[in-house]
Amino acid sequence: MQKQTVINFPLSIGNFSDFVDNIICLALKKKSSFICVANVHMFIEAYEQKEFRQVVNNADVVTPDGLPLIWALNRLYRIKQERVSGMDLLPALLDAMSKKGIAAYFYGGSNVLIANTNSYLKINYPDLKVAGLFSPPFSDKNEIADERVIEEINNSVPLIVFVILGCPKQEKWMNMMKERVNTVMIGIGGALPVLVGLKKRAPLWMQKGGLEWLYRLSQEPARLFKRYWRTNILFLWIYFGELLKKHFKSFSKK
Repeated sequence: MQKQTVINFPLSIGNFSDFVDNIICLALKKKSSFICVANVHMFIEAYEQKEFRQVVNNADVVTPDGLPLIWALNRLYRIKQERVSGMDLLPALLDAMSKKGIAAYFYGGSNVLIANTNSYLKINYPDLKVAGLFSPPFSDKNEIADERVIEEINNSVPLIVFVILGCPKQEKWMNMMKERVNTVMIGIGGALPVLVGLKKRAPLWMQKGGLEWLYRLSQEPARLFKRYWRTNILFLWIYFGELLKKHFKSFSKK
């Protein structure tokens, strides 16, 4: 898919259906690849860490999840792009996979999340083949577990691997697994707990207003306050700085 660089951060461009079709195509081709679902948190992680920025640049697709990134595409580059959020992309992919016979593998999350996911899929996606669900032990490196997972994944294709480790850990894991895992991986972060009913999604008016982060903050203030406060303020600073640069460039040409 075509990409547009937004302040040194790559974003894939296209309709929502284009993203679904592209990911399904990667799975059917058994192409070793990975998808990042990008929000402001991921943007700031990449902005501050050169190593992580290289990870995102290595992704085959980077979906524009956060509305502030959509606004930046529009205001800075005059690109009208619809939002492709993990919470919308996940059920759309599961529907398409059920119809096309593509299996799913879930890597990450707690044992509670994995158990709820297994029950949810049996009820809501009875035709979906589940190749595996694995909750790795808490560790920076799980080499033994990874080897078992890689073998299990590669023995069941076509397949999509849903990675639930949280940003930036899941993106680093997928980058490490590229060329070792013979299919497409996608980091879905907090989308899975919402899908299976362990957490609630923000009302539609908050989603459209770019306030979904505020709803999540109200659910987990202790864990998310410091992150959102820092990343949101820093993004606004960077974004308005770019707007000023663009304004002065346009003014100097007149």
